[in-house]
Amino acid sequence: MKPKAAFINERAENRLADAFDAATEAALREALEFPAETILPENFEQHRDYLAETEYLFATWGMPDLTEEQIRGYFPALKAVFYAAGSVQHFARPFLNCGVKVFSAWAANGVPVAEYTVAQIILAGKGFFQGLRRQEKEGRDAFYAYSDSFPCNYGTKVGILGAGMIGSLVLEMLKSYRFEALVYDPFASDEKLAALNARRATLEEIFSECQTISCHIANLPTTQKMLRYEHFSRMKKNATFINTGRGAQVVEEDLIRALREEPDRTALLDVTFPEPPEKDSPLWTMPNVFLTPHIAGSMNREIARMGSYMLEEFEAFTSGRPCRYEVSMKMLETMA
Repeated sequence: MKPKAAFINERAENRLADAFDAATEAALREALEFPAETILPENFEQHRDYLAETEYLFATWGMPDLTEEQIRGYFPALKAVFYAAGSVQHFARPFLNCGVKVFSAWAANGVPVAEYTVAQIILAGKGFFQGLRRQEKEGRDAFYAYSDSFPCNYGTKVGILGAGMIGSLVLEMLKSYRFEALVYDPFASDEKLAALNARRATLEEIFSECQTISCHIANLPTTQKMLRYEHFSRMKKNATFINTGRGAQVVEEDLIRALREEPDRTALLDVTFPEPPEKDSPLWTMPNVFLTPHIAGSMNREIARMGSYMLEEFEAFTSGRPCRYEVSMKMLETMA
C-alpha cells in the first residue's frame, strides 16, 4: 500500500502544475497515493480522514500558513513538506516545531536569479544600460562617450553582498570570467570564500572599490534598511548597483539621493520596497534607474526545475540517502 501524500495550496488557482510538471507528477504518483483534488484550507474538514494519514505534502508558491494546532489536528502522521519554491520563512516554523521536516527548492530557484545577475554584471561592465538609453536619445556617439569611461570586464572588482545560496551561485559562475570578487558576508567562512575565488571585504570597501555591486542579502529584520547613503555615496562615478534579492534592505531615498548626485551611476532593481514602488516614486522616471518587475527568479519552464529538485529530495529522504535541501530552525536565522 502506497503512503498517502497531497498537493496543498492556499487557493484553487495555483502554480502546482507548473512546479510539478507531468513527468515529476507521474513519478510522485507512482510512489505515493494522492487525493483527486488539491488540498486547500477550505476543504480540510472534507478530507480530514485522509489528511490524518497523510505523510507528505508537496507545495509551491501559495503554501498556506498553518498554525501548530492545525498541523497537529489535521496532519498527525505528517513526516515532511516538500516546497517547490524558494523562501520558507513564512510557513516553516510551525511545521518544524511539530517535528515535521521541511525541504525547499531554494537552490533551484536560485539558478535563474544567479544567471540573471551574472548577465547584468557583464552588461553593466560595458556601460550597456545607460549607454543604450543615451544612444536612443542622442545617437551612437553618446553611447561611446559614456561606455568609454568603463574598465569593462577584465580584472575588474565586483562586489557580492551575501554569500548564501544565490550569492554563492553567482560567485561560482563568475569564476568563468576574470573578475576580482569581493564579498560581504559575516557568516561565510574563510574556506568557503577561498573556494569561490573571493575575498572578504566590508560594505565600505565594496561600495568604494567595486565597479558593480550585487545585493543578495537575506531578508531578515536585522538586515532591513542596512544599505544607506553612507554606502551608496561611496560608489564610483559610473558604478552599478544591482538588487535581485529584496528591496527592504535598501533605504531607497538614500539610493535615490546618491544617484541624483552622480547621474553616471546606475541602479538595476528587480525588487523594491514597497513592490512595485509607489506611483509617485522617482524610481519610475530617473534616467539612471532600470526597474524590472521581479523577473529574476523562476519563470515559465524554469519553475519545473523546482519540482524536479523536490522529487529528488523526496526520493533521497524515503530511501535513507543524504538530503541536500532540508531547512532547519537554525538556518532560518540567516537564510532568505
